[in-house]
Amino acid sequence: MKLWVVLCLALLWVELQNGACQQLKRRKDVGENRIRPGGKRVKMRPPKLKEGLGKGQSLLTQVLDKGRFLRLGQSTVLTPGKNMELRCKGNNIGWSYPTYLDTFNDSRLSIKQSDKYSQLILTSPSAADTGSYSCWVVVCDGTECEKDHDRSHVSYIYFTDRDNLFVPSAIHFEIVYLRPDRPAVVPCRVTDPQAKVSLHREVPPEELMANETLVTYDPTKGFVLQNPGPEHQGVFYCKAVAKGTPQISTKYQLLYVEVPVGPPFVSLEVLPESVRGGDNINVTCTVLGEPEEDVDFTWSYPGQEHRPVHIHTSWRLVNRGMGHITRVSQSVITVEDMETIDFGTYMCKTKNRHGETTVTINVVSQ
Repeated sequence: MKLWVVLCLALLWVELQNGACQQLKRRKDVGENRIRPGGKRVKMRPPKLKEGLGKGQSLLTQVLDKGRFLRLGQSTVLTPGKNMELRCKGNNIGWSYPTYLDTFNDSRLSIKQSDKYSQLILTSPSAADTGSYSCWVVVCDGTECEKDHDRSHVSYIYFTDRDNLFVPSAIHFEIVYLRPDRPAVVPCRVTDPQAKVSLHREVPPEELMANETLVTYDPTKGFVLQNPGPEHQGVFYCKAVAKGTPQISTKYQLLYVEVPVGPPFVSLEVLPESVRGGDNINVTCTVLGEPEEDVDFTWSYPGQEHRPVHIHTSWRLVNRGMGHITRVSQSVITVEDMETIDFGTYMCKTKNRHGETTVTINVVSQ
């Protein structure tokens, strides 16, 4: 009897061992370590996924000597005179660069698109080429294309020149408008991000101190006046120092402006006020606005397409006291030798980037 119990226990132990061995074998079959046919043990790794360019990665690279590439950061310092070649990955790429290269149709700049990348080449760059360079992927749906903001990159490139610490400008005396509702920028940009720059008033001579709150300096923009007021008016210049003799920028005339922002503010008048047949009249449409605000005028009048008229459009800056500068834009329609067909409603339609305003006046025979 005892022998029979011992035999049963032995058989049970054998069965349990066989089950454990088979489970261990299955684990090895699906585990991380496998044995190749040659007997060499290797460690299995999960498949590597193909990664695309994310928001934190740069599409923009600079081509160096001997086929080497440098991924550009937010800012880059280069040597003037040495040709610059930038590349941006993609088969449909848009570019942005300092606007004056387009304004003057500069032949030193060329852009070429290939199947895999776009290439921007600037030959013999100088301090004047300092500025923001960017590229982005253009996504098209049929004939409609747009910029892919998630696949874009920008780098501010300094062409550091010890003889030109300030980015050269074609204008030797610039006007900067000060508005109470927005910051103003005195655009004395530098070619060396390490240069120490200060802002000075010409009369009375004084330095306007940068204090990190009301007045700040950004080498890519210039001095930023956060809350400009009438007290900031006058002629200013910037001074820069970088391991040598200080250099002076161009001069800036700061003018204070206080006009409402919005659609044109229009007035319409007729001279003379009393009109009869045979008289000559001037109908004047006047718009008050910001100094840099362009205005478009469109006329509608009784004798249109039947009677000859003369239309003259002009604008000027006016000082309205306390240093407030306003732009006065006018369009004048002149009708000579008034006839019956010329009497009626004269309509002036004005338009700026903020909207449209239409006014009318009725001219009757006295």
